[in-house]
Amino acid sequence: MLQVSPFLGYERPPAIRISFSTCVLGTVFLPLVGLTTCVLISSIFHFEDSTGTHCQVPNYLPSISAAISLEPEGNIWRFCIGLHSAPRFLVTFTYFRFYKGHFSSKFPESSLVFLNVAFSISENFGLLLLTYVSSNEKYLVHKEGFVLFIISSIIYMIITCRLWNTIKKFSLNPEDSKSYLWKVRLLILNISFCAFAVYFYVKHNLYCEPGSYTFFALFEYLVVLTNMAFHLTAVWDFKNRELILISTNEDKVF
Repeated sequence: MLQVSPFLGYERPPAIRISFSTCVLGTVFLPLVGLTTCVLISSIFHFEDSTGTHCQVPNYLPSISAAISLEPEGNIWRFCIGLHSAPRFLVTFTYFRFYKGHFSSKFPESSLVFLNVAFSISENFGLLLLTYVSSNEKYLVHKEGFVLFIISSIIYMIITCRLWNTIKKFSLNPEDSKSYLWKVRLLILNISFCAFAVYFYVKHNLYCEPGSYTFFALFEYLVVLTNMAFHLTAVWDFKNRELILISTNEDKVF
């Protein structure tokens, strides 16, 4: 929405108002579309390349790393993640200011706020690293990016749930309690799916059983999807907030 209003006798410069919920939806929608598109294209057009492993046993789903390492899947994934990264960092620092307002003089929450933003940034950088360095280019770097993303995201979710446990105790807003409950549920699901993914990954590499890699890929999808859903709870946290972009007409002074 574009709004122009008089201010101190002058025309106020245009202010572009965007619902914060729209920004949050964008940060989730772009990776979701990218992931779905890459998996579908890999499964339909590059099935053998995306599901083949050193074990040479039947598999039926590509892992995320395999799906985004091919072309044009890799370009689609990089476009979606690159486009969502700036709003994602904006959401991170919006949460930081929100938590600082609630816990500026409360220990240990005031310290957890800084850890929360640190692991959120670390999660984002891990995602960017595994995105722009594919497993076909530098496998170890890609793997480190994926591990950084997973570990940082789990720690971030744990700290977030701890902070929201305190917030909902003193809040009269039912949305805060709902947000907290869904955060906890999604955290438990995320950790559970991650454990299953690790189990089937190890099983595949040790025993080369048919289908183990397929289950690994399936639980890997679920890990990422529950991560996205966790971040989507920000829609409740900032339901009535707006982003306002203002262009000033003031002369620059040198």
